[in-house]
Amino acid sequence: MEIPTTVQAPWLDHLDGIPATLDYYRGSMYGAVEMAAEKYPRKTAFDFMGRSTSYRDMIVNMHKCARALSYLGVKPGDKVTIALPNCPQAIYSFYAVNMIGAIANMVHPLAAEKEMEFFLNESESVVAITLDQFYSKFEAIRANTKVQHIIIASVKDELAPHIKAGYMLTEGRKVEPIPFDAPVILWKNFMKLEKACKGEYRFEADADDIAVILYSGGTTGKTKGIMLSNLNFTSSAQQIIATNPMFVPGDKMLAALPLFHGFGLGVCINAMLANGGCCVLVPRFTAKSYAKLIVKYKCNFIAGVPTLYEALLRLPTMRRANLSSLKGAFSGGDTLSNDLKRRIDEFFKEHHAKIQVREGYGMTETVTACCLTPVNKYREGSIGFPFPDTYAKIVKHGTEEVLPYGEEGEILLSGPSIMQGYLNDPEESAKVIKHHADGLRWICTGDIGSMDEEGYLYFKGRIKRMIISSGYNVYPAQIENILESHPFVDQCCVIGVPDSYRMQRVKAYVVLEPEIPTSAQTKSDLIDYCRKNIAKYAMPKDIVFKHSLPKTLIGKIAYRDLEDESKQEQDNQTTGQPERG
Repeated sequence: MEIPTTVQAPWLDHLDGIPATLDYYRGSMYGAVEMAAEKYPRKTAFDFMGRSTSYRDMIVNMHKCARALSYLGVKPGDKVTIALPNCPQAIYSFYAVNMIGAIANMVHPLAAEKEMEFFLNESESVVAITLDQFYSKFEAIRANTKVQHIIIASVKDELAPHIKAGYMLTEGRKVEPIPFDAPVILWKNFMKLEKACKGEYRFEADADDIAVILYSGGTTGKTKGIMLSNLNFTSSAQQIIATNPMFVPGDKMLAALPLFHGFGLGVCINAMLANGGCCVLVPRFTAKSYAKLIVKYKCNFIAGVPTLYEALLRLPTMRRANLSSLKGAFSGGDTLSNDLKRRIDEFFKEHHAKIQVREGYGMTETVTACCLTPVNKYREGSIGFPFPDTYAKIVKHGTEEVLPYGEEGEILLSGPSIMQGYLNDPEESAKVIKHHADGLRWICTGDIGSMDEEGYLYFKGRIKRMIISSGYNVYPAQIENILESHPFVDQCCVIGVPDSYRMQRVKAYVVLEPEIPTSAQTKSDLIDYCRKNIAKYAMPKDIVFKHSLPKTLIGKIAYRDLEDESKQEQDNQTTGQPERG
């Protein structure tokens, strides 16, 4: 792609060997993976609970799955809901759906019944693929949807024999057996249907065809389906590798982040499989299992949200771990505080890893990250530079007016990974995607940030999360960063609550380090610390200690839950109802 001459891009002078532009593959996501398989047929594509699958065998199973779907009548443009954890059947299904020109509707298998019904109906899915343990949920809502076939997979079917025996004695015992007459197709029987497919099943997709629907996390309002094309994913996969020149085919990525989220699907799965990498699939993980797998498989790359890294640092089992195999560690999905980054970097150094954690920035509307901290050019508080062929500008909110370097405004992004729009919502799509006079197609992120004269980007917080107190703009992420740098504080979340005088006042929910008491003196110490580091108008007027903070499905702090909790407390005080502890 050519570099537009109308856009300021000072970061292009500081890329140190990272290409400014790339030549993008114009086929399908499956086509990119197929090319990798042709180059590296014997390399391991993924490992699932001790069982390895080569690229050659993976492609064979993808074709079986594609023929079976075609036999069931799935046509180009149809939607297939995939509600699976990180397991082989999810990999086969995702790329098989793409191979036949259908659209993969990726949803969380743990979604509640009504949520799942919404996902199925919003996408008008004709087929749903899920696990045996979720059968009853799908059967309960099936009549309210257009789903014609439900395909039921099982974790046990993909396990190595010695692992399967242990699984059936533990987790497997908890799974209710599927009724004999249930109107579903078991995965093994489904895959056998491929023999009945006689016609052509492959579809020559265009790069701009819609290939995937992901859903916004829901922390900023109504859940929306995000339509992403083949090019959105294939370009993202090429950009991720271009910004990580230390990657070589065969490198292992710990794929613990879920496939229904852009971070997990785009970085941990698609970028690896399109470039000859190996995915260590983790169907369900805890910080403890995550840590164990890094060491066991000598992973080269890991990715996670800040809360996961925080938990990793505290594990006793990691005290003697050798992490020298690591080439890259990426943090995204939420703000990485300066203090946490420092502690992660020290942790890596102590455990023989010659790397620093690198913060990425992006959104599901751009598949995943589209900006990343350079390998050897960290600048405190910065989220780095845009990917190749990706441009960023800071504008006055709601306008095309580009602001001077250092001044805060809305972050706008342009590049090949930007979504096609929101599913069934052209009005909202038009609000977010803008065609500007510079000739580029920009996405309005709704995030506040700035850019310095060298092109480093700085994320300040969500526009919608901005608190207006006494006429001043207060960004919660900045207050959280300050509080989390105090040695007493493990985690915190800052919200705005209604105030008759100030319009809103700042309230902080704080999780203390284990040895710190939740006393009046502790609160006083934190308030004194805030006075020294925070402007008076942005000072927290209330600090509430909690044992833990609510999380979204991917591990972000669910600040809206805290806003609801605070509102309920205020309502109870108004009506005289007792508060619940």
